[in-house]
Amino acid sequence: MKKPVIQFKNYSFQYRSQTAATLQEINLTIYEGEKVLIVGPSGSGKSTLGHCINGLVPFSYKGNVTGSLQIVGENPKDIFSLSKKVGTVLQDPDGQFIGLTVAEDIAFALENDCTPQTQMFDKVAEVSKLVEMENYLDASTHQLSGGQKQRVSLAGVMVDDVEILLFDEPLANLDPATGKYAIELIDQIQQKTNKTVVMIEHRLEDVLHRPVDRIIVMDDGRIVSDTTPDELLASPILEQCSIREPLYVKAAKYAGCIMTPDMQPAHLDTFQVDACKAKLVDWFAKVDRPQPKAKTETILTLTEINFGYTPGRQTIHDVSFSIEKGEMVSIVGKNGAGKSTLSKLICGFEKPNSGKIYFRADDISDDTIKERATRIGMVLQNPNQMISKQMIYDEVAFGLVIRSFPEAEIKKRVLAALKICGLSPFRNWPISALSFGQKKRVTIASILVLEPEIIILDEPTAGQDFRHYTDIMEFLVELNRQGVTIIMITHDMHLMLEYTPRAIVMADGRKIADDSAVDVLADSRIVEAANLKETSLYELALRAEMEEPTQFIERFIAYDQGVRKNGS
Repeated sequence: MKKPVIQFKNYSFQYRSQTAATLQEINLTIYEGEKVLIVGPSGSGKSTLGHCINGLVPFSYKGNVTGSLQIVGENPKDIFSLSKKVGTVLQDPDGQFIGLTVAEDIAFALENDCTPQTQMFDKVAEVSKLVEMENYLDASTHQLSGGQKQRVSLAGVMVDDVEILLFDEPLANLDPATGKYAIELIDQIQQKTNKTVVMIEHRLEDVLHRPVDRIIVMDDGRIVSDTTPDELLASPILEQCSIREPLYVKAAKYAGCIMTPDMQPAHLDTFQVDACKAKLVDWFAKVDRPQPKAKTETILTLTEINFGYTPGRQTIHDVSFSIEKGEMVSIVGKNGAGKSTLSKLICGFEKPNSGKIYFRADDISDDTIKERATRIGMVLQNPNQMISKQMIYDEVAFGLVIRSFPEAEIKKRVLAALKICGLSPFRNWPISALSFGQKKRVTIASILVLEPEIIILDEPTAGQDFRHYTDIMEFLVELNRQGVTIIMITHDMHLMLEYTPRAIVMADGRKIADDSAVDVLADSRIVEAANLKETSLYELALRAEMEEPTQFIERFIAYDQGVRKNGS
């Protein structure tokens, strides 16, 4: 019989600053060598559950505990002793780095334990090879790609030979192909070492790229489901808890297929599509094709833009494109492709080495950041780089205050933006009390109140649950209907498909495609070059032997939007 390594018994926890318990009557046992996924909407308690496992609760985040928790058969006494059993890989790897080089960072825990140098070298070499970073030991941690940073963070916790690996949203900042590789790497390490793996992640379909033993669903501080992936996907629980189901499962359900665990819906390659084929084809024939938007005036033009952060080293190569007023456009590509750099050039944070940028017919290449900010708003990927106030209300109001707006108008706009971004209950909270995802929403709200003509959002939905993802995106759609142009830099392929009819694809600083989002993901050459990921809808359409798989995707997207908008 397998050994229990994590045991919650009637466990409840209430933060000191809260009036109600965040975790309520948790009963959960995770066994040695299991791979378990924890999902749930924002505020469900899943992050707090993770904090209990690694000791942040209650040793760092104070509060009232009832019930019991045992980690590897012992009651946790302090964070230090727990760190020898539980290794945590954070959502933001930069927040976990200590050393200046990869080798120094991996070795940090060994140095604290006064490990002899020869043993230290051997252990670092062994672990770096396991995470495939043995050729980067002398590299600076801050010059690594997102996927490489994730691997270094993983190596840094594995040198202690911990029994439990805890991943807090490991896919949040990774491009689709790198995220897929990260899931494969976690799976390989778990199989080689028999570590117990616990993952907290919003992107359910991406995690299920490799098998997991169980999925724990949390809602309102309680465990509402603890079952296998096949059993969960055959149930209505994910939909009831506002958690996104895999797209191929959702499409099959829309077509009227009755999902059962025997159909093995947890993986598209095992999913019994034949049982649903006739209904999928019939549904496709009945659903209307979405109508394209009418063309309008050009609002933004980039002409032959070249840029490099250092002399003689180009980051952006000869990029040209135009965007019309009222468009919603995605800029996609692998980590380091130049997407964020392009947005900085548009906003004036950086000046191109050559080329021109036009707002309508005006050349704004030499305009200041302040001048561009009246027309173009930018929401950065890392919210901590935008926040300057202590309180949420003050942060969202700041842009209006420095522009001398009347107090009544400031209050009206701020409260409206907070409501849309799901932050109304927290408007009088300090920002330090927020999660990474909540901080993200604060920064979006701080730009929305300014009502710019173009809004550029760098990973707008990273770290958001499906409900808040939908709230934010539907708000952006409403702004778009009013004529605001939306440009999104994203790794989320479904966001690109669902909300942006057009995608500009970057690879190695060059524009390699500018086409409809559906056609981009149907082109295997572009998908491979830009580290994208084919949508499971396309694969489902092929397996259902449909003659027009791209049209199936378009019709599903339009139908799904209508269903969620109508709340049915």
